[in-house]
Amino acid sequence: MSTPTPLTCAETFRRLDDYIDRALPLDERRQVEAHLADCLVCAREYRFEQSVIDNLRGVLRRLDVPPDLSRKVAEQLEAAKNKGS
Repeated sequence: MSTPTPLTCAETFRRLDDYIDRALPLDERRQVEAHLADCLVCAREYRFEQSVIDNLRGVLRRLDVPPDLSRKVAEQLEAAKNKGS
């Protein structure tokens, strides 16, 4: 098994959103993690982005959404998913 090529800061930054969303393949996720372990600047950016997302999720959980709106959004998401299939 060969050692993956280390990522640059720019390459890591481009992958942060997918890394946070857990949407990277295992090998890329490991490369990002290795870079974040060594680079304080990128690790700080990662922590900032993660905290923004966590805070936003917390706010969204506290919102009162009318049941009709939730149903309509779910229907639209299902329709979009079926269109892509």
